[in-house]
Amino acid sequence: MSNQPLPHDQNVDEGESLARELLSASETGQMVAVPPSERTGFDLNRAYDVEATLKQFREAGGHKAVGRKVGYANKAMWRVLKLETLVWAHMYEDTVHLSENNSATLALTHPRSLKIEPEIVFGLKQPVPEGADAAVALASCDWLAIGFEIIDCPFSDWKFQPSDFVACFGLHAALVIGERIQVQPDLIAELMDELPRFKVRVLKHGEFVEEGSGRNSLKSPALCLAELSAAIARRFPDERLIAGEIVSSGTLTAGHLTGKGDVWTVEVEGISLPSLTLRLT
Repeated sequence: MSNQPLPHDQNVDEGESLARELLSASETGQMVAVPPSERTGFDLNRAYDVEATLKQFREAGGHKAVGRKVGYANKAMWRVLKLETLVWAHMYEDTVHLSENNSATLALTHPRSLKIEPEIVFGLKQPVPEGADAAVALASCDWLAIGFEIIDCPFSDWKFQPSDFVACFGLHAALVIGERIQVQPDLIAELMDELPRFKVRVLKHGEFVEEGSGRNSLKSPALCLAELSAAIARRFPDERLIAGEIVSSGTLTAGHLTGKGDVWTVEVEGISLPSLTLRLT
């Protein structure tokens, strides 16, 4: 038997080292001076490896992954950034929060540069089947709600590539979920019509900021859910969306800079979801 040492996988060590660097930056509020995309050999495949390692670290620390969040739910951006589909990252039990009476207060430790985004959030009652369209994706849902996602950028001037986004928790800091409505089978046809067309109005301290629409999430949040399911199945066949997962399906407006003391409200028109108010402390 040979006594030669086993081959050493430098990429594994580098990926784990980068994951520890990004986790430490998140936990301490430090900026990341050199984005991963500017480092030799780093690409989207490596980014998902780092994201998976971060998931292992977080779960080892007692923070269970509870779902996925979507990035780049806009096909026009795919062409610019040379993406074949949207991207995603995990969310965790300590970052996902339910509102009470459609109002919530949120305190974030060690924020760097925050933005807030209104999104449709889905809760799954069963796995989303392979090749699902919007209707089949909706039939896999237990509930949907309006939510606010808070994203936190560790990169200077909000400059990053999709691989940086994936490797750095999808920039996810928190998700606050409004009142959930059950996705009953007899509601699916109605939701199919409403989800591309409904509108949201975002207000800060009661003052209008921006209007958005369901079409901004891949033409419909239901289509976004179906695309996410397909994209995950292609890349990670053994890690598909499953029952119990929560999916935040991409922003309905631009992200808006925010910080301590801000009060945000999203008003909803054209779908049976109440408004949601979030206070940052």
